[in-house]
Amino acid sequence: MSKVTALLVIDVQNGMFEEPEPMHDGPGLLERIESLIGKAKASDAPVIYVQHNEDEGYPLATGSTGWGIHPRIAPTAGEPTIQKHVPDAFQNTDLQEVLTRLGVGRLVMAGLQTDMCIATTAKGAHDRGYEVAVVKDGHSTWGQGGESGLQIIGRYNDKFRSFAANPSASEVDFRSA
Repeated sequence: MSKVTALLVIDVQNGMFEEPEPMHDGPGLLERIESLIGKAKASDAPVIYVQHNEDEGYPLATGSTGWGIHPRIAPTAGEPTIQKHVPDAFQNTDLQEVLTRLGVGRLVMAGLQTDMCIATTAKGAHDRGYEVAVVKDGHSTWGQGGESGLQIIGRYNDKFRSFAANPSASEVDFRSA
């Protein structure tokens, strides 16, 4: 039996692009995620969105402009959007049920933030038995602690390769395995 491959687009929300300091290559990230969504849809692969919810006064406050999924990659009618409150998109959400209903066995992940929601959701998916691919140029973050965003992305890509595939956006294939 073949495994359905799905694209999981994590936290690509307006507020992430309004931070005082720019994330590493935000415009390029949006382009690559748009391309991944197009490839997924051309292969009839499900696209599942994850949307982070914060309290009032924070950039991703539920219902605020910042909370909205970026218009360049926003879901179309019928595409699942998982609401989460913690970094792991599996924790206290219906993501597992949605994936089971769709017959997903392989997850291709892209979005924000490399060292938070991408890392924890990728590990959570692996620990639940999913085949995971974290798109190496499909996630981003901000510099911190003396490291640039690009350095953090590189360090996490090394970590991801210990339990997940790490293709570039141009290498991703959504055909079922």
